[in-house]
Amino acid sequence: MQNQWDGLITFLGTNDLDKTHEFYNKLLGLELYKDQGLCRIYNVAEGGKIGFCCHMDVVLGDKSPIITLLTPHVDTAYENLKNQGYEVIKEPKINTKFNIYHFFIKDPNSYTVEIQKFLD
Repeated sequence: MQNQWDGLITFLGTNDLDKTHEFYNKLLGLELYKDQGLCRIYNVAEGGKIGFCCHMDVVLGDKSPIITLLTPHVDTAYENLKNQGYEVIKEPKINTKFNIYHFFIKDPNSYTVEIQKFLD
């Protein structure tokens, strides 16, 4: 079957669209693709999108979900988010098991956000 998909949107719940917008748009620089009132959708890369909706529950587990954003500028992102007062879970480090450089923080919804780059 030929690839017929134009992109991907992952939707997650939020209790505060404005705080979520401040984090993903203003701090991380994700472009707002569409504001649907109850949901805001952001462009990530290459057709990928992430949406946050206030009519959906925020669902958290011990280790999930994890929102991973790829960038060659891991340390810059870390300093920016830390300076804005966001909760750092793990500081930047090399993970030899996966051959990545990454760190983890919590977004305004308490979702775990991983900022990483591949080292290969």
